Amino acid sequence: MKKLILMVFVCFLGMQMTFAQDIISVKEFLKIKSDPNVVLVSARKPADYKKVHIAGAININHKDLYKATPKSTLKSSAEIAKILGEKGISNNNTIVIYDNGSGKYSGRMYWILKYLGAKDVKLLDGHMKAWRMARKPVTKNPANRQATTFAVNLNKGAIASIVQVKKASNSATSIIVDVRAADEYNGTKESKLPKGHIPSAINLEFKNVMNSKAKLKSKEELQALFTAAGITKDKEVILYCESSVRAGIVYLALTSALNYPNVKVYDGAMFEWAASEIVQK
Repeated sequence: MKKLILMVFVCFLGMQMTFAQDIISVKEFLKIKSDPNVVLVSARKPADYKKVHIAGAININHKDLYKATPKSTLKSSAEIAKILGEKGISNNNTIVIYDNGSGKYSGRMYWILKYLGAKDVKLLDGHMKAWRMARKPVTKNPANRQATTFAVNLNKGAIASIVQVKKASNSATSIIVDVRAADEYNGTKESKLPKGHIPSAINLEFKNVMNSKAKLKSKEELQALFTAAGITKDKEVILYCESSVRAGIVYLALTSALNYPNVKVYDGAMFEWAASEIVQK
């Protein structure tokens, strides 16, 4: 009987560890914080970082990783790798990311790093909110790391092109998910972009994968959420928003928490879709 209980406990623990592989609590982070291979990254806006940040965190502004046009699309992998290396981040580091609690900027950085082939990327669960609640050290002093080399190993399966999205919009084996707010999806919100959404896309706002404490919802809650929306493991899932910044946290929920095998982010997003001639053909 004792052996059976032990086996059940070990299995349960294994499930918890699998769920939490890319999410790390404040308590768990404090255990590894002093490891020189661990890099803490604030994905908050530079102005917020200058006011106060978690002690030891370096700052990376996601906007520094984009081309001018199409708006908010990624620079070349070589250019991003150079920026990361100059910041002291290699693809072999354990990289822990946080933001103010929205999950937008940390999620975006998470997806970028996973796309570039970083081996160990985690989000601090609860972000700055959880850190302050735990009354852990903050500072105004910027942190710096010695420059290194980030070796790119592209995960091409993590990104979707506009051609792939157009094909997916007419495919029963694919599902396109617009992670914007309902009024953006429906076209009732004032915007510089054309109103509406990519044809056949469903709407599931990114905020729904987190709870009120800025923590990722449980595996059971997430699975119920996606299943109810028709987002199942047997389909190719393509995520986007206005610029796909908000898609990153949903990518993490699907791939890390729920082990969905085929999830992509459409990096060009609505900015590229609305401006492209491809979609008119």
